[in-house]
Amino acid sequence: LDQDEFNEQISRDSNRVWVVWSDSSPVAMTLVSTDVRATRWLSEIYFEKHFPDRYRAGQVHYIVWVVVDPTADAHGANVMLARQALTAEARDGALLVFDIPEVHQPAAKGGAAELLFRMAKLVGDVELLALSTQRYFALDFANLSATDVDRLSSPDELVKNA
Repeated sequence: LDQDEFNEQISRDSNRVWVVWSDSSPVAMTLVSTDVRATRWLSEIYFEKHFPDRYRAGQVHYIVWVVVDPTADAHGANVMLARQALTAEARDGALLVFDIPEVHQPAAKGGAAELLFRMAKLVGDVELLALSTQRYFALDFANLSATDVDRLSSPDELVKNA
């Protein structure tokens, strides 16, 4: 999150925020969005289709883990954040959705998802559901030659010729 996104997210009434501090510096943060319609990170259509009862009841929540200071030992902070956040979510009967980058979740089993699942089991009875896999792609135009660039139409010409 950039600073503007961070400020927006922590000011929303539909978001729950926990921050761990070391003296006067933030070390780690957890944010739970309790309204998927208010987040740009999830498709409300997906959850309305696949979990209609939970969606209508407002029980589809999204959790974001943020390590504010990567040099800090965040393990204890993350356990404390998990226990507090997961307790609140368990109390609500939430379907708590999260995503994990491949570097922390290289396969469907194990990884950070398993770690979060084990922490959730400390709070109560819970099931880990694998929802889907998302892959990121990029179109890299860095190798276009100057000649190729010159042959491209300008955006104004594309609109004019449409």
